[in-house]
Amino acid sequence: MSVVVSILKWFLIAVLAVILGGFSWLYLYPPALIRVGTGYAAKIVCSNHFIAGRDAGQVLKVDVQAPGHPLLGFVSATVDEEARTVSASLLGIFGTSHALARDGFGCTSIPDGEIDAARRMALPAAESEPAPVRDMLWPEGERVEPSQDAAVSAILDNPDMTGPGMRAVVVVRNGRIVGERYGEGFSADTPLLGWSMTKTVTAAIIGTLVREGRLALDQDDLFELWSTDDRSAITIADLLAMSSGLAFNEDYGDVTDVTRMLYLEPDMAGFAAAKELVAAPGSAFSYSSGTTLMLSRIWQDSFDDPQAALAWPRQALFSPLGMRSAVFEADARGTFAGSSYLYASGRDWTRFGQFLLQDGVWQGTRILPEGFVAMMREPAPASDGVYGKGHLWLRGPGGNAGEKAGAGLPDDTFWLRGHDGQTVAVIPSRNLVVVRLGLTPSKLAYRPQAMVAALAAVLP
Repeated sequence: MSVVVSILKWFLIAVLAVILGGFSWLYLYPPALIRVGTGYAAKIVCSNHFIAGRDAGQVLKVDVQAPGHPLLGFVSATVDEEARTVSASLLGIFGTSHALARDGFGCTSIPDGEIDAARRMALPAAESEPAPVRDMLWPEGERVEPSQDAAVSAILDNPDMTGPGMRAVVVVRNGRIVGERYGEGFSADTPLLGWSMTKTVTAAIIGTLVREGRLALDQDDLFELWSTDDRSAITIADLLAMSSGLAFNEDYGDVTDVTRMLYLEPDMAGFAAAKELVAAPGSAFSYSSGTTLMLSRIWQDSFDDPQAALAWPRQALFSPLGMRSAVFEADARGTFAGSSYLYASGRDWTRFGQFLLQDGVWQGTRILPEGFVAMMREPAPASDGVYGKGHLWLRGPGGNAGEKAGAGLPDDTFWLRGHDGQTVAVIPSRNLVVVRLGLTPSKLAYRPQAMVAALAAVLP
């Protein structure tokens, strides 16, 4: 009997040792997947709470856990209102990640834990935007006179058309809003994340600097790191066309280049720039958020004064267009996350779409170089006709290679597209812009083309 008791005792000690060892390992050296999950949770909760004013617990439940990896169901988040931080961890203990809200620049992930250093980073003072002129028609003001056409209302009131998880739909015809709808808990004033639609905004910012003479599309030798190898031949045009030839894994849902960059790297552009060349520049299309982070760093480095660079998007683009709600977020080192992190209201995203429809001119003032938007819309040679030379899609979500716009849509339709169902469709020949924002994971297979085509048919 004593032998059995002794064996059981040592067995229990061994089990406890394994459990304690596992807990210690998870606490001290959490796997990258856990850190990506908690980093994502902290960042999304922080941005939606401090920018959009949404309840943090609701954001965690609805935006992070419901559509995400099963692991996220065990992640909790804590908001410190005074410090303006959010911390997230698995089971309240493991893989703790932090995000910090900074005035005028939304939230940033702090993967190295250096919150005080990120807080001390010199940022230009947030400028107070003039109040919108409520009694003037959009886009000069915020007054809207929706269409009385019953066919338009029927389309916008049809949940199959607007799609599951819709948060905003805004339709502009001939420069005026003719219809809009908002999901429960959201309004015309709610800033919403555009995800990869931000890439097209980055391309427009580069256009403003091309017009200023600070940048040129054929500019090469873009990073000192590249100066001694074949990457020195990569041009800004190659990057805008997603044809740099650099390696980058854009798959989501696991630990890949894109999730590591967004949630584990304080210097996102540096991480992307360190990737090796796997194809000759200009020869292969590879959609990459890392590409746009590098473009952000390149255009910011065209300024001698870093604060002037940080102030440029608002000065050159958002303020002239009246995009008062726009908040462009930067990483912990101060590089704009130009691939992913612009928040703006549905109406302000529509202002940007209308700006592109108008060839980069706003209220009679040219903001982008003449012909720049036309260049953006030209097919990137390596993309098989699906992507433009300036961070634009020439086909809608889910379309096949070679398909231009989608069934029932004019051939000149082009798109801004973002993760989880964010789209702006621009149809110059119909003078039509349709914005659709929401939380609609790709597994739901929603496609906005049917809604856009139906609207184009009833708004001839």
